[in-house]
Amino acid sequence: MQRNEYIILGAGESGVGAAILAQQQGLPVFVSDSGQIKPQYKAELEQYSIPYEEGGHTFSRILSAQEVIKSPGIPDSAPLIRQLTEQQTPIISEIEFAYRYAGDSVMIAITGSNGKTTTTNWLYHTLHNAGLDVSMAGNVGTSLARQVALAPHAYYVIELSSFQLDHMYQFRAHIAILLNITPDHLDRYDHQMELYARAKMRITQNQEPTDYFISWIEDDWTQRLLKEPGMGAGRRIFFSTEASSDDAVVASSHNGQLRFALQEPIVELSESALALSGKHNVQNALAVGCAAQALGVKPEIIRASLETFTNVPHRLEYIASIDGVDYINDS
Repeated sequence: MQRNEYIILGAGESGVGAAILAQQQGLPVFVSDSGQIKPQYKAELEQYSIPYEEGGHTFSRILSAQEVIKSPGIPDSAPLIRQLTEQQTPIISEIEFAYRYAGDSVMIAITGSNGKTTTTNWLYHTLHNAGLDVSMAGNVGTSLARQVALAPHAYYVIELSSFQLDHMYQFRAHIAILLNITPDHLDRYDHQMELYARAKMRITQNQEPTDYFISWIEDDWTQRLLKEPGMGAGRRIFFSTEASSDDAVVASSHNGQLRFALQEPIVELSESALALSGKHNVQNALAVGCAAQALGVKPEIIRASLETFTNVPHRLEYIASIDGVDYINDS
């Protein structure tokens, strides 16, 4: 059977974005969703005259695909995905597909079990304040594929889940940030923590010596796997929340002070001045500052951005202080 179509499984934001990019590139594309497609996405598919189906999959058509671009929400254990894997049909993520056509754009990829969304938004805020042509993608904002097709940018700050990383092969993160690795989504990884941790470490693949890999030096899984060969060639940059004396630590929090020393001049500010409270947000701020320094953002912009950021709603959102008690919305 002739394989010539690019099949997109899932017609959400990432799937429709990938379909638009595929059509723009002159590729034969077909979108298939096992559920009902949301009206706004269905309207877009019809606007661009992209063929689609909903409410089920035509297995014979999908199994004859040249390549499949899969929604991260579809597990590898799904029968259709198993059949595609068994017959060695390439399966990739929307991010991987978009990367092929992104040209010289700088890719800043962020993953971790906790803090991804906050750090992505905070770093975007910082780079936007620095005047860079930057946008967010991945699990926040609009899909990378849609932006590459319709509104390309010089810099992308991309929030990535392990599910997306599982199907990324050639994607290169010029700056990769791994915040932490704690148990999560283990049902997708045969309930094996090591498989999940290795999925997170895929963010380092394809990095070159001119790239940066930023991580928390106190994270056990990250540090354990970094000792293995082949874990990325990017320059390893560590931040510490326990005042580590390791020479590779370039950013740290100690005695209520944050210090960033990746590049001169050194940036310092008080923890109490941070826009967000909580020890985990100290980690997020350290990661943001490291990445901003790596990109040459001026110290005064880094400091101001760490102090002025407004988080996404319901993420440790301060409500009020009543009778000496702070009330925080973390719903």
